[in-house]
Amino acid sequence: MLALRLPLDIEKRLDALARKTGRTKSFYAREAILRHIEDIEDTYLARRRLARGGSRVTLETLEKKRKVRKR
Repeated sequence: MLALRLPLDIEKRLDALARKTGRTKSFYAREAILRHIEDIEDTYLARRRLARGGSRVTLETLEKKRKVRKR
């Protein structure tokens, strides 16, 4: 079970969407969470790793290594 408070404008939008579509607000809240949880996890994990410091690898370096492995 989950209970959450939303800003009033978002609550109104959610109410309107639920009424127009015949679905529940819970349905749309669940959909939003399921669609975005992976991105949220990635963001928090990346921030934590950055805060720890240590060596960094550029995207360019990773892409080059990936191309070499595919050959």
